[in-house]
Amino acid sequence: MTHSLRPCRSLALSLLIYSAVLGMSATSNIANAAEDYLVYVGTYTRGSESKGIYTLRLNMKTGSLKQIAVAEGVDNPSFVAIHPSNKFLYAVGEISEFKGETAGGVAAFAINPKDGSLTKLNEKSSGGAGPCHLVVDATGKNVLVANYGGGSVACLPINADGTLEDASSFIQHEGSSIDERRQKGPHGHSINVSPDNKFAFAADLGLDKILIYALDAKTGQLTPNKPAAVKVKPGSGPRHFAFHPTGKYAYVINEMTLTVTAFKYNAKRGRLKTLQTISTIPDDDRDQKGLSTAEIRVHPSGKFLYGSNRGHDTIVAFSINQVTGELTYIENESTQGKTPRNFFIDPTGTYLLAENQSSNSIVVLRINQDTGELESTGNSIEIPSPVCIRMIPAP
Repeated sequence: MTHSLRPCRSLALSLLIYSAVLGMSATSNIANAAEDYLVYVGTYTRGSESKGIYTLRLNMKTGSLKQIAVAEGVDNPSFVAIHPSNKFLYAVGEISEFKGETAGGVAAFAINPKDGSLTKLNEKSSGGAGPCHLVVDATGKNVLVANYGGGSVACLPINADGTLEDASSFIQHEGSSIDERRQKGPHGHSINVSPDNKFAFAADLGLDKILIYALDAKTGQLTPNKPAAVKVKPGSGPRHFAFHPTGKYAYVINEMTLTVTAFKYNAKRGRLKTLQTISTIPDDDRDQKGLSTAEIRVHPSGKFLYGSNRGHDTIVAFSINQVTGELTYIENESTQGKTPRNFFIDPTGTYLLAENQSSNSIVVLRINQDTGELESTGNSIEIPSPVCIRMIPAP
């Protein structure tokens, strides 16, 4: 199902450099972009046929995907992140028990520069149960992880050889919100680092807050900021968070109310000011049951924002006002599968890769650079229970 409004006005295409926080090589325009990209796919291994982290190759000319390897050795490596050097990959082990303690794991892998294959280096405790999201800071010295089950966040130092140390900082979230079934306690659902690497932002679904921490990259310490959080509407369930390439705005997708909240960002103080909250699905579809959101990403040009709707099985597209940061609805485009958990936009902004967790597929959609609209390329690949995608230029 596709719903569309009048296409947004065409602006001059300006592909901006991806932040090192995302663990990707800088690309300034399509002409200088890699011919192919290596695509790393985190999956659920429990209850599925998945063997671990899959490595694919994305052909930028055709949009086709080809599986080239799979790395085993981690239980439920659902979410992955890549080191700024592109030499290492880190994955959560989304489990509730790690080496006898109530926690999950964070695993380190070396990336083979010749073929992109992964070799496991070591694995450390995440400090809390059910780690579901992680990111590498811009210096490449720390992995920050969010624990959904444990309702906490942690920072793990990275050694020069890519291996991980025990957590240098751990913070347990406290509190609850209005939904008695899902918000009796904290649920850290994501953690992201500001463009200047000075602050970390943890979206907590159970608290209806984005908690803000000052990050000391040298010591790996997280310290509550002042103010320590920004609230969203009670019952929203904030999930994933993304900055605009200019660093002036930020966005959070709310899992439980199927909305996106836009913020103005004060980089000096690490503060977020709410600008707008907008629906991720048409109002006529809100009576459907079993709907929720998952991922949110800003196009490299800064012109568009995308979010995934599970149950509705679509990607929503918005245009971004470059002066105010506010969003205008463009369309909802089908992911051609069931339960689009996460998705990723390649560094050139050409393709959006949507992962259908329940139908075991990754579908490649082309992005219209003028309107932001999505269209099918006809390309897809079967991957068991896909959850997260990250990319680097192929060798």
